[in-house]
Amino acid sequence: MTGGTSFVLVAAGRGKRFGGQVPKQYSEAAGHPLWEWSARLAETLSLQSNVDELVLVVSPKDLESLPGDIPNFRIPLTLAMGGEERSISVMNGLLAAKGEIVLVHDAARPLASEHLCRELLRKVHLTGGAIPVLPVADALKRVTLEGLESVNRENLYRAQTPQAFTREDLIDALKRFGRGARDESEAWNASGRQVTLVAGETANIKVTYPEDLALARMLLSGPLEWRTGHGYDIHPLVPGRPLVLGGIKVPSRLGLDGHSDADCLCHAASDALLGGVGLPDIGIIFPAADPRYKDAFSLSLFREAARKVREEGWTIRWIDLTLIAQVPRLGNLVEEMKASMESALACPSGSRRVNLKVKSGEGIGATGEGKCMECHAVATLSRKVSLAEPTF
Repeated sequence: MTGGTSFVLVAAGRGKRFGGQVPKQYSEAAGHPLWEWSARLAETLSLQSNVDELVLVVSPKDLESLPGDIPNFRIPLTLAMGGEERSISVMNGLLAAKGEIVLVHDAARPLASEHLCRELLRKVHLTGGAIPVLPVADALKRVTLEGLESVNRENLYRAQTPQAFTREDLIDALKRFGRGARDESEAWNASGRQVTLVAGETANIKVTYPEDLALARMLLSGPLEWRTGHGYDIHPLVPGRPLVLGGIKVPSRLGLDGHSDADCLCHAASDALLGGVGLPDIGIIFPAADPRYKDAFSLSLFREAARKVREEGWTIRWIDLTLIAQVPRLGNLVEEMKASMESALACPSGSRRVNLKVKSGEGIGATGEGKCMECHAVATLSRKVSLAEPTF
């Protein structure tokens, strides 16, 4: 790639100030991990011919596990390995990039706009570097041994990302002055180079503490439309069939009878999802008359139903299942079945989406006599009402 622009997205930090087991860049906001919002911004800029590639910098641990969780992007994507400090991560991203110009962005800033990026790219050619800044609006105080001391805020600004630079010059600046630098412009200035200032955006917040994440979720969600879908399924128990529930093979002398594997958990949950969106039920989408679905693995059908729901622009918030079964005993398999179904939803790591209760038939009717199993499912879905970008 001769010339061109690379979007370097730094997502390698561990977020010590944020706390929690999940690094902040993987925390969910409005149905997607934080880093994905900025990746979609790069994708949109690419479709507008402003950016040519996305370089995603992640920790060595995530470099091994993340590829399977990355959605399909309509922009060339390269993964780069992060380092012990920010400057090393940025350097690795720059070395993996091919563009003459780079936009270096924090994955913890999911609300940067296309307009800001275009303005940075327009101004970067003036000095080779352009950064967004906002004037400090709060009264500043310095804590000393004598007490509080007021600090003059005149000419004080808050720097944001993305920051735009000529790539080779930024590599040189980071090699010489990058160690310990809090952002790229610090090393850039230390190398004797000047930056062009661009008006930053108040909404372009950085998620540093848990309360910042709550604000980002609110801003990213916008007005939401909510839907609830209900699903129901019932299958007889017969000998000679494997018992599959939630995609898990359950030890049993009896199995559920049906055209597919008759997994009533996946069937009911699929119908709840499809019903909430207003799509036909699984009997129409995956008809029993079609030989392709003979003995089909219903967890795969559930995965496909979830994909159709997402294609309609909906986020799957929650699925609550009630399985009514007299035999066999299933209590020790509940967590495994929930985990299996959540894996099929392809939701952000660490987020719960499925709940399951198992009830006895209490000896009443065909279910209580152990002749069948039945399942009720309720799904909660949401989607953004506004046309705010980026769209998924």
